[in-house]
Amino acid sequence: MRVRTKRRGSKPTAKALRILAGDVGGTNTRLACYDTDGRRWSAVAEQVVPSRDHPGLDAIVTAFKSSRRLRFDRACIGIAGPIRDGRCEATNLPWVVDAKRLASELRLPHVRLINDLEANAYGTGALEPADFEILNIGKAGATGNMAVISAGTGLGEAGLFWDGTLHRPFACEGGHSDFAPANELQVGLWTFLSKGQGHVSWERVLSGPGLHNIYRYLRDAGRGDEPSWLKEDLAKGDPSVAISKAALAARSDLCVRALDLFVELYGAEAGNLALKVMAVGGVCVGGGIAPKIIEKMKSSAFMAAFTAKGRMRTLLQDMPVRVILNDRAALLGAARCAWLGV
Repeated sequence: MRVRTKRRGSKPTAKALRILAGDVGGTNTRLACYDTDGRRWSAVAEQVVPSRDHPGLDAIVTAFKSSRRLRFDRACIGIAGPIRDGRCEATNLPWVVDAKRLASELRLPHVRLINDLEANAYGTGALEPADFEILNIGKAGATGNMAVISAGTGLGEAGLFWDGTLHRPFACEGGHSDFAPANELQVGLWTFLSKGQGHVSWERVLSGPGLHNIYRYLRDAGRGDEPSWLKEDLAKGDPSVAISKAALAARSDLCVRALDLFVELYGAEAGNLALKVMAVGGVCVGGGIAPKIIEKMKSSAFMAAFTAKGRMRTLLQDMPVRVILNDRAALLGAARCAWLGV
């Protein structure tokens, strides 16, 4: 399945459905209305709003629908958090999202809620080759299970089971599993974080806040200086953005070290996930961070850590690894899930 967006104003195919798709993250909530016949997709309307500026998803959906006088045949929302019985307590938001309540608001028989990484996984089947940056070509014709890992406000992970004909996405909460340090420097990071937070998950080091955690550890361990200009940048905005910008511009050795360690850890956990789901069909790296630091992701550090699994090195070297560049992947995935009716 490939996405072909028609020009605005064109008429949908006669048998098309109108779908509401959502991608709810700790930072932003994206909504889109698509007309589709399962082959071609026409974006009728889209909206991106800061999640924390609103009391809940219901208010955002209601405003989106009403302001554009939209009606929908189906709806699917991807949200960062575990979904149980059509209900989600968002991991990085003070929201409770209920499918039955949304269905009532939208006047639909039901609304599908899926994990945001499950939506990303569905989205991989709706993207073109140009929507990816290749980190590892892997074995020619690789087929089988796949995995998706995405660092953003939090860390999401998902798998895609290959049934011999189709990839079938499934959600997990692997980002909250125990962080496993692999050397003395990383042991120091674990110790630093455990003193203040108790349980140290992979999300504590692989996320926007995670990059800031790594930076604070290196700074407090005396592994670099924090000049006054950097201290001001960290205080006035998103610290992780300031750190990554300073690192990419080579303005701060401390920031360079922090981002390098972040990329190394990203590769290590991507390799862990690949082994756990036997992702011989490939691994996709999504989320908002990877495309912004793509040159770092393409450096040897990521793949060196990805393949550093002892006797499993050759298996991992054969796995294709790609970064998702299309920031609508989860949104398209939610729409694709609604169309498939799964």
